[in-house]
Amino acid sequence: MSYKLTLEQGPAYLHAIVTGYNSKDNVMRYLEEIRQECVARGCFRVLIEERFEGPRLDTIDVFQIAASGRDRALGVFQAIAYVDVNAVGDLMQFAETVAVNRGIPVRVFSAVADAKKWLLDQESKASKPNARADMDKQLR
Repeated sequence: MSYKLTLEQGPAYLHAIVTGYNSKDNVMRYLEEIRQECVARGCFRVLIEERFEGPRLDTIDVFQIAASGRDRALGVFQAIAYVDVNAVGDLMQFAETVAVNRGIPVRVFSAVADAKKWLLDQESKASKPNARADMDKQLR
């Protein structure tokens, strides 16, 4: 295994920090490991902070990873915040689009602080599922 996965339980999400060598195989393996860990913990919001070294993956690899996650992620995750600290260009936005088009609740960020804020906002919205309906009733 040429990566290391560190998990930190946050207030409303699991923070997964992954370091090591950038390869399609490593990305596929750590994503599956994170999924298994989230299921075991009953935690369905995750912040993935990728800190891989080495050449960036090509567009085809990124597409295949994002597209193949559908069956494993659907029904498991409520929100996935993804930060690739070494990302270059728009490739991660492409990955987000591919995943979202397949129903995976993911959003890509360039900074961990922004990803944390988004996840906490998702938790807040989820804890108030009838807030909009209550507001509509009050306006009538």
